[in-house]
Amino acid sequence: MTRCGFVAIVGAPNAGKSTLLNRLTGAKLSIVSPKAQTTRFRVLGILMRGNSQVLLVDTPGIFKPRRRLDRAMVNAAWTGAEDADLVLLLVDAKAGLTEAVREIAERLRGRTAWLVLNKSDLVSPAQLLPLVAGLNEVAPFAETWMVSATTGDGTEELMDALAAAVREGPYLYPEDDLTDLPDRLLAAEIVREQIFLQTHEEVPYAATVETESFQERPDGSVRIEATIYVGRANHKAILIGAKGARIREIGAKARAHLSDLLDRPVHLFLNVKERAGWDEEGARLRAIGLEDPS
Repeated sequence: MTRCGFVAIVGAPNAGKSTLLNRLTGAKLSIVSPKAQTTRFRVLGILMRGNSQVLLVDTPGIFKPRRRLDRAMVNAAWTGAEDADLVLLLVDAKAGLTEAVREIAERLRGRTAWLVLNKSDLVSPAQLLPLVAGLNEVAPFAETWMVSATTGDGTEELMDALAAAVREGPYLYPEDDLTDLPDRLLAAEIVREQIFLQTHEEVPYAATVETESFQERPDGSVRIEATIYVGRANHKAILIGAKGARIREIGAKARAHLSDLLDRPVHLFLNVKERAGWDEEGARLRAIGLEDPS
């Protein structure tokens, strides 16, 4: 008998949700960076474990929204949690029980939820036990797990437990699929990841990437054209760099990652456009896979 179910990973920004998703699926599906609020929309990763198909949903970090984009991101996170059979609250064990974590835990009351303490290898057991007790006072969790998404400590046991927890039923996706993310969105996200990794301060948050063209070529390769929208002229200058050096480096790194993920040669062409207020445009939000909350 096969098993299948949705498991949402929720938490405050920078808890390590995307790192955990990538660790559990064994694939680079979600953007990982040292900066908070990197993930902007729901990303589904498919974990095959024994006779179980665990559909892992990585959600944006939950925070107090200011912009229309922020509201759409938080809405995507809670929608992912509400649609799931099981919710994992991922907590940065080093940061502890912050007010943001408390608010998320309170909203999970009455839901089937497990507590997962990430980066637990960096914290002493004497600190972990009061943290677990404090969180269970806010909301009772059915199970508690201590892992390190970066090193993999505790993740094998977590995968076994998730495989056993999902209910009996047919698989919802082909067994060799890794994600339901369309290739066009995946391409845009990989480019955006390089913007995070290669630029600093506010530039990554002021940029979005849209795949304008995704064409299969007769030789088996793919030609991708993507536009990077930024809110200010100085951000455009930073992204392009001296004599185009920065944008070429972003393109080269993104192209290499995409070739690995798509398992074929990739021809990637990037264009940078200034568009003030893109993060308040419903069309821009829909283009990056978010529902307009307004």
